[in-house]
Amino acid sequence: MVRNVAGVMAELEPEDFYLLSGVEQGMRFSEWVNREKLPKNSGLTAEEVDYRIDRCMTRELIERKTIQYEGYKLTVEGYDALALRTFAQRDTIQGFGAPLGVGKESDVFEVQSFKPLALKFHREGYTNFREVRRERDYTSENHHVSWLYTARKAAEREYEALETLFPQVSVPRPVDHNRHAIIMAKLDGVELAKAKLESEQVTGVLDLILSEMAEAYEAGYVHADMSEYNVAVGERGITVFDWPQAVPTDHDNARELLARDAKNIVGYFRRKYPAEMPDDVDIDALSAAIAENEFESVTTHA
Repeated sequence: MVRNVAGVMAELEPEDFYLLSGVEQGMRFSEWVNREKLPKNSGLTAEEVDYRIDRCMTRELIERKTIQYEGYKLTVEGYDALALRTFAQRDTIQGFGAPLGVGKESDVFEVQSFKPLALKFHREGYTNFREVRRERDYTSENHHVSWLYTARKAAEREYEALETLFPQVSVPRPVDHNRHAIIMAKLDGVELAKAKLESEQVTGVLDLILSEMAEAYEAGYVHADMSEYNVAVGERGITVFDWPQAVPTDHDNARELLARDAKNIVGYFRRKYPAEMPDDVDIDALSAAIAENEFESVTTHA
């Protein structure tokens, strides 16, 4: 898990953020930003840049490397700090709370606003950059692609999907977005993988999930990464979350991805609840019914 940068935010001064923004600007063009470019990028004098570099280095917000030149780049914590400052300036959040979930491609925290919300930092590209660059189509055409760009594009894609789908589809309500971070409603319930359903609930919950997939398809999206780890089950129903890999329904592979999603979620229920599930489900017929908005129940496709 990346270090929580919220604790150092009160120590930072506006000029520190000018420097961080200057490094961020330079990273659009190269992994390591030449020290000589920082005064122009940040709007600070050379002497002020030296002072701010020391402050940001001490707080582990930037890294330094001497190659053919003295270069700097943002750490993950430095990028987090820039996003947090923007949210605070917009008055989107007033406080930072405990972790809600940590994954290989995101960190989620509770934040305080008019009510408790969730802040999701995208981490795509930070630890598995080569794999993400190969698999995500929003990085494939770029020769220089930093993890900042990859994470930001993932956040943009997810936020766009949430804005389109909510409230027609049961997804977290989107609140705000900046850089690689999203503010949204907290999830209601527990992750499906951790839930223990009663026998009489099994097919009903699966039908709810498949119905939400049908609603999403009608609204123009395929989740493309459906699993027991992307669904929350609560007293008021289910919520489908984690949409950065979502594709529009006019995507060349949309129907194939929809069928894969259906196969994944039905397969999970079959493995965990074999006695309650139909013996065999026609995934092709099921995914066609979802795409054509004709889905009624998984039992009709067994």
